Amino acid sequence: MKIKARHTFLFLSILFLAYSISIYMQPLSNTGNTSFNKETAAQGRLVWQKYNCQSCHQLYSLGGYLGPDLTNVISQPKKGEALVRTMVKTGIKQMPAFTISEMEMSQLVEFLKSVDASGNADLRKFRKDNLGMIEAHENK
Repeated sequence: MKIKARHTFLFLSILFLAYSISIYMQPLSNTGNTSFNKETAAQGRLVWQKYNCQSCHQLYSLGGYLGPDLTNVISQPKKGEALVRTMVKTGIKQMPAFTISEMEMSQLVEFLKSVDASGNADLRKFRKDNLGMIEAHENK
């Protein structure tokens, strides 16, 4: 009985390791534009936090509800970098105009590019499978 338990434990341990390795070997899905500077994007995240953007705006459907979700604002038609720069500098409705340096603005835009490159935030395009994992699907 003791030998069977050891063999079962060893077999399950090997299966666990093989499964873990296979997960990390799969490439991450990335549908967006990946042309952004990582260091500048990291500084842009600090700008995002400095001006407390998350209190009004969302990333990946998480954050405030006063402003729109900005996860994919860079790649959306008729939006993009120019709209972000304009809205931050001039404000609109509830959003105040921010006095922000050109360097901070470039960093913020780079951060939004990096977020945009990571995927899509539309929760309607995700579903939960039987194992509790989230996977993307297209609504028809």
